[in-house]
Amino acid sequence: MSKYRDIIKAPVITEKSASIAENDRKYVFEVDTKANKTQIKQAVEQIFKVKVESVNTINVKPKKKRIGRYSGYTNKSKKAIVTLAPNNKIDL
Repeated sequence: MSKYRDIIKAPVITEKSASIAENDRKYVFEVDTKANKTQIKQAVEQIFKVKVESVNTINVKPKKKRIGRYSGYTNKSKKAIVTLAPNNKIDL
């Protein structure tokens, strides 16, 4: 079970993700950067006990940030938009 918890890091809670969750049965999660769509689908199905229809992924590139004279980059990450089958729901 911990393997699946390592793939799904956290849900992304924003206004846009909340509106698509209500209207389109789509939920947004921050996932491990090395995870593929099949692993994400299996993890969501096992953790939340729902049926997943499809998975779309987005690679978020690091942004350049600067604090005083020090500059660097934020961490890269990956987001997954999971579409559930009809009559399935996740309570976040």
